[in-house]
Amino acid sequence: MTQSRDQSREEKDKVRPPKPTAARESTASASFLPNFCSIRMVFAVVITAELLAIVLTLAAGTTLRNFSADLSLRSMMVQWISLIGAALLCLLRTLLGRLSNTLAGIIAWLLLMLVTLLVVLAAHYFVEVHQDAEAFRGFLLRSLGISAILSAMVLRYLHVQHLWRQQVHAESQARFQALQSRIRPHFLFNSMNTIANLARANPQLAEEVVYDLSDLFRATLSSAQRKSTLGDELELCRGYLRIETQRLGERLRVEWDLQGLPEQAPLPPLILQPLVENAVYHGIEPSSEPGVICVSGRYRRGKVNLSIRNTLPRQATEQHREGNSMAMENTRQRLQGYFSGEATLTVGKVDGDHQVRVVFPYPWKP
Repeated sequence: MTQSRDQSREEKDKVRPPKPTAARESTASASFLPNFCSIRMVFAVVITAELLAIVLTLAAGTTLRNFSADLSLRSMMVQWISLIGAALLCLLRTLLGRLSNTLAGIIAWLLLMLVTLLVVLAAHYFVEVHQDAEAFRGFLLRSLGISAILSAMVLRYLHVQHLWRQQVHAESQARFQALQSRIRPHFLFNSMNTIANLARANPQLAEEVVYDLSDLFRATLSSAQRKSTLGDELELCRGYLRIETQRLGERLRVEWDLQGLPEQAPLPPLILQPLVENAVYHGIEPSSEPGVICVSGRYRRGKVNLSIRNTLPRQATEQHREGNSMAMENTRQRLQGYFSGEATLTVGKVDGDHQVRVVFPYPWKP
């Protein structure tokens, strides 16, 4: 049994993909320009351009009779400028990603100005709306002025968004490091005492507890860049609860209710184990009566739903332990940062029990 366990660990370490080099990671995240090749970004460009065309038509004071015709012409011109500009930024994404943010922003701004100039000239040549040279010159200057101001505003907004994402990533790394350093000393001491007691009574079981403890510390002391999956996180929780079951005995009963979960779903490391640890520390340990921890999970409509539910001390004399909620807040912030705000962590009570629910999308590309 122990040999198969060692082999599974070696196989997991072998098949784990190598981490990308620092140069590749920095190149991928260096540019503040988003991926204009994605469908979501193209859709955002189309909607924004259409709203801009409506605003420009309303600001021009067009009569209701001519509103539809003027909106059609402005919409066609604005959409052509926006889509051609997005296509150029998509094609030059790799090149712009190698440049500094300032130089990439200047080049992107100049490209948008060039696209505006070419589209206006093409409209004048093919559509022949402005025959008077003076009127066309004024129209060209207004178009370039509007494009210059709006392009600068959009690029500035994208740069601020880029800085915000970098700050969120840095805070997520700091929270992970703080989470790594929060292993309660009493858990380590109690685990070692449990191993010492089992070493005399049941050496094989003691060896299993040592393996579970080593897995827990391997995950806790690993790098913040380590990738994890839902299956890895659930296995880490199982190992932790096996240790606590040996220590608490009949005071702790664990129930698992997992159905159809995609264990290959990517997750940040150390997401679920701190929540299970809180359930033991605040719900089971303070109680003199036996307690239950139920870990349930379902996968529905592209969402993974996990629930960690634990009983609470029922006697009035048994006070709940107070904590600083650091693990809960760390987990919430790291989930939101990893899934771009599309994951949730909620805390509440169900039938007198404490419950933590984690919901995140799958499939998801970080």
